[in-house]
Amino acid sequence: MKTSKILYTSILATSLFLSGCSASFLDVEPMTDVLENNFYKTIDDAEMALIGCYDGYQRTSSNGNLSFTVASEILSDNCFGGTGHTDGRGYQVLDRFDKAQSPSDNNLFDGTWTDYYAGIFRCNTLLTKMEETDFGDQQSIQLRIEGETRFLRAIMYFDLVRLFGRVPLLTSPTSDNVPQVEPKETYQLIVEDLKFAADNIPADAYPKSNAANIDGRVTPHAAKALLARVYLFYTGYYGVDDLSVSKAEVVAGLEEIVASNEFALLADFKSLWPAASYVPVPGDNTLDRSAYAGKGNVEVVFAKKFNNTQNYNGNIDGNRWLVMLGLRNTNFSPYGQGWGACTVNPRLVNAFSDNDVRKVASIIDIEGEGIAGFDVNDQREYTGYANKKYTPTSLPDGSSNTGGDNDFQISQDQDYLVIRYADVLLMAAELGSSQAQNYFNLVRQRAYGNSFVALPVNQTNILEERRLEFAFEGIRYWDLLRQGVESAAATIAQTQNVSSGSAPDQVVINAQQIISTKGLMQIPNNQITLSNGVLTQNDGWN
Repeated sequence: MKTSKILYTSILATSLFLSGCSASFLDVEPMTDVLENNFYKTIDDAEMALIGCYDGYQRTSSNGNLSFTVASEILSDNCFGGTGHTDGRGYQVLDRFDKAQSPSDNNLFDGTWTDYYAGIFRCNTLLTKMEETDFGDQQSIQLRIEGETRFLRAIMYFDLVRLFGRVPLLTSPTSDNVPQVEPKETYQLIVEDLKFAADNIPADAYPKSNAANIDGRVTPHAAKALLARVYLFYTGYYGVDDLSVSKAEVVAGLEEIVASNEFALLADFKSLWPAASYVPVPGDNTLDRSAYAGKGNVEVVFAKKFNNTQNYNGNIDGNRWLVMLGLRNTNFSPYGQGWGACTVNPRLVNAFSDNDVRKVASIIDIEGEGIAGFDVNDQREYTGYANKKYTPTSLPDGSSNTGGDNDFQISQDQDYLVIRYADVLLMAAELGSSQAQNYFNLVRQRAYGNSFVALPVNQTNILEERRLEFAFEGIRYWDLLRQGVESAAATIAQTQNVSSGSAPDQVVINAQQIISTKGLMQIPNNQITLSNGVLTQNDGWN
């Protein structure tokens, strides 16, 4: 890819010493006197370079480009594109799998593509420099650093290969114009990286009991859980089981996570989410946060970390996609304003039982909650519902509650919970654990409390439970797609009445559009052009 020369030549300046990582283990002071020929020499150098790799992964969300998580929700049957009534229709291109919605939007993922490859470049640079580093007799540190780095490379490739299928596979820092490879090659690298991480990061390197200090670090548990997610998607979407990991190994890894006793389901589902658990205190113009379990709680297996210190002067560490999901230009404490993307499909709302606590914890009912000041004239594809799990928050007087510069666009610091313990339980159940029924019941018992009624554990029931448990967490679309493209298309396709600018409108999603693209996304036109045609476009997007 010719873009690599532009993106990566300043790796030491942009990767290792960015002040954009300014909380907990991501604290790094800028250093301008470090060059490649005098770096990568000591353990401290390697640790600092590893922080640069975490920063690279963080920047796939904080750099302000189209987020993998937001795109995943738009592509699913959870949400429609939404945004403002007069905005461009790029999100509708995604929602309908149809470039005719906005023919000029042929670079929707250009920034996403470059952000991911920049992060992968950082990981590849560190991995190729490990032999130059003097670890002395500290081999366990060397293996841990390599394991964390390979996990980060794996998760970034997993996002890319799910979005685009055939992607360039770079395993060393290079500016070569690298062609795409068949997906199996990418998945095989992902599996090898995750197995290495699971086997070589010490179990006691980042114990959950020390979460306040190591929240967001890769653990062997995170590697085993992500390996299960990779296995389920690959074997489901491609219909083959030919990677260098067996189903038995994957299940064993999940059982080891359970047996570690480091994780548990929180008693109250809403305590996972700030906007669902914060309570406005108008008299003091504050929010009562006591019901929020906080970052790095016992249910979080792995999270993408964000801080509220992002600014417009190069500090890049905030959750830039959260603002997309906020109520369109509306503060109604505890909910904060945003750009109104991902309006919630009424079909999802109706799928929840009123006895399911996840319904109120996951979904903002705009009329039902009496939200004042919401201007439907400015909202596209209004359904009356918005996402509550990931949304900005505000104080009772409507002012920002972001901290830092209190900029509602760049100062959001809510972490993205990449893997929760509930997912470990449901994946183990789906893959045939001897405790499958018990694991399935544990998730549902929390959701229904005294209204819990047991259901048999089977594929259909597990998939529906995942739909409700993980709504708006960037999981549903990939769960559908791994059932087969035609099955996913049949589920997602629909005609839904909405309103745009307060006028009647319809969202029409055609199953054939999804089938013709195989559920994959459009490779950015810029990347194809810059590669001089070495990269080729995915089916259905030409």
